[in-house]
Amino acid sequence: MTTAPAWPHDSLILDPRDIDLSRSPLAGKVDSETYVLGAFNPGMTRLPDGNLLLMVRVAEALRHPIRDGTIGAIRWDDGNYVLDRWPLSLVDTADPRKFMMRGGGWKVMALTSLSWLLPVELNADGTRVEAIHYDRAIAPAAPYQCYGVEDARISRIDGRYYMTTCSVSPERHSTTLYTSADAVDWTLEGIVLDHQNKDMLLFEGKPGGRFWAQTRPLGDLYFAYPPDSEWRAGPSINLATSPDALHWKPYDSPGIRPHAATLATARMGGGAPPVLTDRGWLTLWHGVEPSGVVGIYRTYWTLLDRDDPSVVVATSDTPVLEPAASLTGPLRELMYLDDVVFTTGIADGGDRWIVASGEADLACRITHVPKEAIG
Repeated sequence: MTTAPAWPHDSLILDPRDIDLSRSPLAGKVDSETYVLGAFNPGMTRLPDGNLLLMVRVAEALRHPIRDGTIGAIRWDDGNYVLDRWPLSLVDTADPRKFMMRGGGWKVMALTSLSWLLPVELNADGTRVEAIHYDRAIAPAAPYQCYGVEDARISRIDGRYYMTTCSVSPERHSTTLYTSADAVDWTLEGIVLDHQNKDMLLFEGKPGGRFWAQTRPLGDLYFAYPPDSEWRAGPSINLATSPDALHWKPYDSPGIRPHAATLATARMGGGAPPVLTDRGWLTLWHGVEPSGVVGIYRTYWTLLDRDDPSVVVATSDTPVLEPAASLTGPLRELMYLDDVVFTTGIADGGDRWIVASGEADLACRITHVPKEAIG
């Protein structure tokens, strides 16, 4: 596999040390010390004044989750935050982001943190933080969000902002939608995709006059392709259409599928919302190579047909971005994962694309990618 090139600007713009938890939505509401496990996976859009907005996922975790033979987790409950505790004998804590319940016949987990969204305003090229808007933070507000609101993706369509998020609860692992006229005041529209359908990205435009989205339904069972197929069975990037961005119909043709010839994209999912270029819809997505507990995450690009986004116009097996140990080196004492870059936003920067990513589930990364280099 070819490695990602060096780009003219590539740096971390925000990390856990920049977050003031005294201004968190949880401040004073949890009877235990918390800390920022990560400030990462930022949705991104351009504001009307030209600045960039990051909607940063802040994962707030218990400083000392294990106590008296139990492990604890934070849960939103009708406007309050409570601590739940499970005996250590009933859980598996191998993954620092979650713990799995033993037994029961199916996978059940709880999270080691509760996530909320923090608006962070950057200058026009994304190289400097201008303001952090704690007063506009988005926190759980419904039972289907009781374990947190995660991984925003923001699209501007016909002058209105649409933000998809992953909402987590025992009820369901769902996609929720927020809308806004100005990317300042957001309205929760509710659930738009049901169980375990993650990484929903709305196209920044309406092919054929309809809303289009990339989706990524998850499951524990996939049917095999024929032995000589170019495709590998597993999670893929699907498509759906909608008349109103609320009611979605899965598209009959498949979207982007993992290739059998490489393990680098054995799992995949959507990254940044697709944007229209002269050659078609440019989509950045993540491919995951199996390795260790979570795998190695890289970012790739594909061009989709402007009229039928199920048709791939061009793609590359050279990653746009790879995990960057050189960027996270100064944060080693805070790290709990390696080998993850998770792209979540893109903005037009003139002769370059400004790309926003989460790095190591820890920090926010901004990269300038010359337009002639991809697509």
